[in-house]
Amino acid sequence: MIHFSRFSLDNGLRVIVHEDRSTPLVAMNILYDVGSKDEDPAMTGLAHLFEHLMYCGSANIPEYDLPLQLAGGENNAFTNNDVTDYYLTIPAGNIETGFWLESDRMLEPGFSQKKFDIQKNVVIEEFKQRYLNQPYGDVMLLLRPLSYTIHPYRWPTIGMDVSHLENLTADHAVGFFRSYYATDNAVLTLTGNIRPEVAYDLAVKWFGPIPRRPVTIRKLPQEPAQSEGKIHTVEKNVPYDALYKTWHMGGRLSKDYYSLDLITDLLAGGESGRLYNRLVREKNLFSEINAYITSDIDPGLIMLSGKLMKGINIDKAENAVNDVINELKDSVLTDNELEKVKNKFESSTVLSNTSILNKALNLSMYELMGDPDLINREVESFRTIDRRMVKDTAIKYLSPENCSTLYYMSARIV
Repeated sequence: MIHFSRFSLDNGLRVIVHEDRSTPLVAMNILYDVGSKDEDPAMTGLAHLFEHLMYCGSANIPEYDLPLQLAGGENNAFTNNDVTDYYLTIPAGNIETGFWLESDRMLEPGFSQKKFDIQKNVVIEEFKQRYLNQPYGDVMLLLRPLSYTIHPYRWPTIGMDVSHLENLTADHAVGFFRSYYATDNAVLTLTGNIRPEVAYDLAVKWFGPIPRRPVTIRKLPQEPAQSEGKIHTVEKNVPYDALYKTWHMGGRLSKDYYSLDLITDLLAGGESGRLYNRLVREKNLFSEINAYITSDIDPGLIMLSGKLMKGINIDKAENAVNDVINELKDSVLTDNELEKVKNKFESSTVLSNTSILNKALNLSMYELMGDPDLINREVESFRTIDRRMVKDTAIKYLSPENCSTLYYMSARIV
C-alpha cells in the first residue's frame, strides 16, 4: 500500500506527497496536462519542442541544469500523446532547489530567439535521423494515420511532417505555454524523504504566488468506430519485410484495459509468449515479434509488429499470426497460463513501485485521470481477470474489421 497526502493550492495546482524515509533522496515530478494531441494539426511537434525549450532558462534563472547539478540532482523529461512530464531526483536536504527551479519555469519561460532556433534545429535533426533516415523509422508516421482518421493520435509526438517543425516560430511556442502551462493544468508530486507538511509549506512558498492562468479548453474529435479492415503497403530500403497491425481499443480507464494488457502479455510477453513460441521458435517465420497496448488516456491501440525471416512470404506470415490470435478467441486458456501472466504483472508492478521516481510519475498520472489511489488497485484489477474475460475481450477487439495492417516491404533490387 502506497500512502500519500493530497492537497491543492489556491491557484489550482494539485500536490501529492508520499513520504518514504528509507531513502536520502526526494523525487519531484511535474506533470502538465498537455501532449501532442493538443497541437494544431498544421503545427505538429510543438509539444515536444516546447519540452526542449523548458531547459533554456526561465524568468529569473538563466540556466536550469547547472544549479540542479550543484545541488546533487538529476533530471529528465518526456512528451507523449497525452502529457508532458518533468522529473528530478535530489538529496532531501536540497529539495528547495527543485522547488525554486520548477516554480520559476512554470511562472515564465526565458528562452531567447537564438535558443529557440537552436532547439528547433535539434528537434528537426532528431526527426530526420530517427524517423526519416533510419530503417523502419517512419513506421509510426505511416501506421498512426492509417489507424486514426480524425483523432489527433493520428500523428506521433515528434510531429506529422518535418515541415511543421520548420515553420514553427518563437511566438507559436510562447502561445503554447500561455495556453497549457498553468497551475491548474499541472500536478506536482513529491516522493521520498520529505514530510507532507514540509512539502506543503514549500509548495505554498514557491508555487503559491504563481497567478492562475486560463487554460485552453480541450475539444478533441472522437474517432469513429472502424467498420472494415484497412491495408497499406510500402516498399522501402530495409533488409527484411515487416508486418504491423493495430486494433482500436478503449482508453486508459476503460473496463477492458487490463484484459487487453494481459492479452498482449500472453501473446508476446517475452519468449514465453504464444506468438514468439509459435512463429519465432517453432515455425521460424519471424526473427522478432511484439505486441503491446499504447496505454493512451483517450481510446488507444493494440499494436503488433514483426520482422520476417528472409524469404518468408508475408501472406504466409500474416496467416500464421491470425491463427494464433484466432486460437485465443476460439478456446479458453489454461489456469496455469493465466496465473503465469498475472504473476509476472504483479511482480513487475511491485518492483516498479519500489522506485521513488516511478511512484512519483504513477501518482501524478493517476491524479490526472481522477484518482491517485488507482496506484494501489492496479494489481487487484489485473487479478480479477478470468479466462472467460480474456476470450470475450479478444473476440470483441481482435476482429478483422477493427484491424489496420501495414505491409512494410523490403525493396527488391533488380
